Amino acid sequence: MRAALSLALLLLCFACLPLAHAGEFNEVLSIGSIAPSWTDLPGTDGKSHSLADLAAKPVVVVIFTCVSCPTAADYEDRINALATTHGGDSSQVAVVTVCVNRVEADRLPALTARAAEKKFQFTYLYDESQKIARDFGAVFTPEFYVLDRDRKVIYMGAMDDNTDPAKVTQHYVDDAVAAALAGKSPETKEVIARGCRVRYVRQR
Repeated sequence: MRAALSLALLLLCFACLPLAHAGEFNEVLSIGSIAPSWTDLPGTDGKSHSLADLAAKPVVVVIFTCVSCPTAADYEDRINALATTHGGDSSQVAVVTVCVNRVEADRLPALTARAAEKKFQFTYLYDESQKIARDFGAVFTPEFYVLDRDRKVIYMGAMDDNTDPAKVTQHYVDDAVAAALAGKSPETKEVIARGCRVRYVRQR
């Protein structure tokens, strides 16, 4: 009887513990988690890309986005500005966007056309398997992750605090990038992202 009671109390204690790898708004990753890696994802530049290709970059910004979502489209210029600010081979920051939606408007040919039309300065990848977005726990488009030199997640969530660029007062991603370059943690580490839901295919 005592053994059964002790076991029940032990299980209750474990049930009360927070998930080891869950953030406040992310069911998969937490701040400080090692970022999931991707390998050989096709890009709009006609090349295959892996996270390992960016080993020389102290900071990586990973963005899950798409073409079909109006909110994601609203952020394209801001993402391009971020990439332009940190552009060039000598830059310490890599900006990588990934689309995983399978609707025609978000497949690689459409992304490639969009990248050419808007002259994107960032790497735009497509993952038909949707695995990398699931591994990151991405829910919205756009959704941002800032990785430090050790490829730990130091920030995740929205790029800023308002979809209307004229009303932005908090630049979460910019602040996180600056903190990472200085070897520090950003003051704001996680906020909820805004936008359309990632169009995940139901798993059976």
